[in-house]
Amino acid sequence: MKIEKLGFAPDFVDYSEALELQQKIHAKVAAEEQQNTVLLLEHQPVITAGKRTGDHEYPVGDSIPVVKIDRGGKLTWHGPGQLVGYPIVRLPEPIDVVRYVRICEDVMIETLAELGIDGQRVEGRSGVWILREGQQDRKIAQIGIRVAQNTTMHGFAINCSNDLDPFSSFVPCGITDAGVTSISDQLGKTVNPADIVDLVEQKLQDHADQLAKVFAPTGTEDSSVSLPWAK
Repeated sequence: MKIEKLGFAPDFVDYSEALELQQKIHAKVAAEEQQNTVLLLEHQPVITAGKRTGDHEYPVGDSIPVVKIDRGGKLTWHGPGQLVGYPIVRLPEPIDVVRYVRICEDVMIETLAELGIDGQRVEGRSGVWILREGQQDRKIAQIGIRVAQNTTMHGFAINCSNDLDPFSSFVPCGITDAGVTSISDQLGKTVNPADIVDLVEQKLQDHADQLAKVFAPTGTEDSSVSLPWAK
């Protein structure tokens, strides 16, 4: 599995450019012309709206651009201080999307554990959560995907050092009875995406055989990353 580390602060990645790149790689991976690929990056501020977002749920008067996309779920925010991962992989057979989501959650839970944070699942909700007795559950990492031609796109995001205020302009992921948090918030010190990207890469490789079908690409693989901010 190939892992591409793209733009990190101060070289934030425009969402539309990253989406275009995802789509190009997805077509090649789906045709088994290019190996399974994961993009890791940090975005410029953007709110993305999944297929289940109702018209009444869009933020009003917000200066952050909103992009409608074809993943599951509702609204979420991406931007500086948040590590975003886009696994573009052929799923192993038999196709089990729920299993894939759980493995992505495992990657994030294990990453947080290495940092001394007890991230957990919440039944009936995707992503990774911080649970405190007597307190509101808080989401520290989210996941929203699309599967087409047995191949995934979109992915996961881990709140590292990002400002949490943008989440107050809408209902994150459509969940009204929970909050959001970050690694920095939990540890009481600044932890940026670049500080954990190697750890996330390690955890992805640890789970590579579970995440993705193993195959030999049939195409002549040029560089999958060709945008000017590529590292």
